[in-house]
Amino acid sequence: MSVLGFAGCIGALRENTFLLKFFSVFLGLIFFLELATGILVFVFKDWIRDQLNLFINNNVKAYRDDIDLQNLIDFAQEYWSCCGARGPNDWNLNIYFNCTDLNPSRERCGVPFSCCVRDPAEDVLNTQCGYDIRLKLELEQQGSIHTKGCVGQFEKWLQDNLIIVAGVFVGIALLQIFGICLAQNLVSDIKAVKANW
Repeated sequence: MSVLGFAGCIGALRENTFLLKFFSVFLGLIFFLELATGILVFVFKDWIRDQLNLFINNNVKAYRDDIDLQNLIDFAQEYWSCCGARGPNDWNLNIYFNCTDLNPSRERCGVPFSCCVRDPAEDVLNTQCGYDIRLKLELEQQGSIHTKGCVGQFEKWLQDNLIIVAGVFVGIALLQIFGICLAQNLVSDIKAVKANW
């Protein structure tokens, strides 16, 4: 992007038709790649859902291994009010949270605090609210933790905000088309001035 922006800026300032054409072609290429990606996402949405599920489950496995990854998962689970990829039992994939008898961890059969339903009356976050929660029945869990998976909640969020998401993509596409048109207009103006010499 830096090279592309540099080519467009210097091409316009120096009236260099080669750099302006380079800018236009690559901006057009990026536009068509974005368009193709959007079409492929729509066509292969089931495959993308499976890949998102796999991605979240792989990150659940490595939850305590990387603090940045842990913060990302906690943010996603709190923002979308979800737990795991498909539900709280996905945390069996993590060595600290799995429910096997061989697991000596205090977090055994639990979930991270980001899965917990927040009590608005509490000022201090209870980071131990998810301990032993998966030993309870699912109906008992619903009052304490979010039982919906993050994949489904993300899909719901996309559907609820489809107009905003589509508007952002259309706005970016229009800016790219506008940039291509301006660059090509400048190229034709430069050629017209050079032809008069």
